[in-house]
Amino acid sequence: MVIMMRMLIMGAPGSGKGTQAESLVKRLSIPSISTGDMLRSAIAEGTETGKQAGRYIKDGKLVPDEVIIGIVIERIGREDCKAGYMLDGFPRTLGQAEAMAKEGIDIDAALFLDVPDEVIMKRLGGRRVCSCGSIYHVVSKPSSKGDVCEVCGKPLTVREDDKPETIAKRLEIYHVQTKPVIDYYAAQGKLLTVDGTRNVEETTELVLSLIGRG
Repeated sequence: MVIMMRMLIMGAPGSGKGTQAESLVKRLSIPSISTGDMLRSAIAEGTETGKQAGRYIKDGKLVPDEVIIGIVIERIGREDCKAGYMLDGFPRTLGQAEAMAKEGIDIDAALFLDVPDEVIMKRLGGRRVCSCGSIYHVVSKPSSKGDVCEVCGKPLTVREDDKPETIAKRLEIYHVQTKPVIDYYAAQGKLLTVDGTRNVEETTELVLSLIGRG
């Protein structure tokens, strides 16, 4: 008997959410579904909701929640989602979570990668890039040549998104949007909070044990 596992994963920018989602879906044999990928796919395939989304994007507007919900429904209705799925990056707000429930999109577990803001700041703030495309990190992947690229020798720079003030603003927005979503799933007994500072393998094993799939 196939045991369905419908999950979503939440975490701050830099929490390792995408990497952990990739690890879990391989172990659970379910697809990882991101909002961005769904939008691009629906627009490219010309589905009805994809056409609606395309019109909003063309006009430079945000795609409304009801359109995104429609795209989610289209996507999870496909054959590869029969054994479950992992929603990555959705819902981002309480309104989206409530809209999901209203439309009958149910989940079995809401995974929250808990990483302190100071750790996020170090992770994102330590990234250095080169105009040639090479990417480094002052702690986890430093350039062997210090402040210059070891590939082409050009100076390394800090992206605008990786500057402390920008990271702090992103985290502030994240907490305001996500805290109600965390509380929403906690009240339903579906929230799984795990330490996101562990390595990928340890976190994956912990999540699998929590959902009874270890």
